[in-house]
Amino acid sequence: MGIIGWIILGLLAGAIAKILLPGRDPGGLIGTTLIGIAGAFIGGWMSAKFLHKPISNHFFDAATWGSAIAGSLVLLIGYRLLFGNSRG
Repeated sequence: MGIIGWIILGLLAGAIAKILLPGRDPGGLIGTTLIGIAGAFIGGWMSAKFLHKPISNHFFDAATWGSAIAGSLVLLIGYRLLFGNSRG
């Protein structure tokens, strides 16, 4: 899967994470996309490192999607903890 595939996966994983954790977040679509892309990479790394489940090169692999969404959720929660209350 190329960089375009990871960006698309990250965008979708970020959107799914926002659906699973609704609320008002600073950043909008661009913030969601960046959190999703970073979450996809972090989720893939964590899956390979700690669960010994390497990420497949296929776009429609359930483990790839699960780790990308989980990584996006972790980043979204961390983002909300650090910056969520700064808007008053």
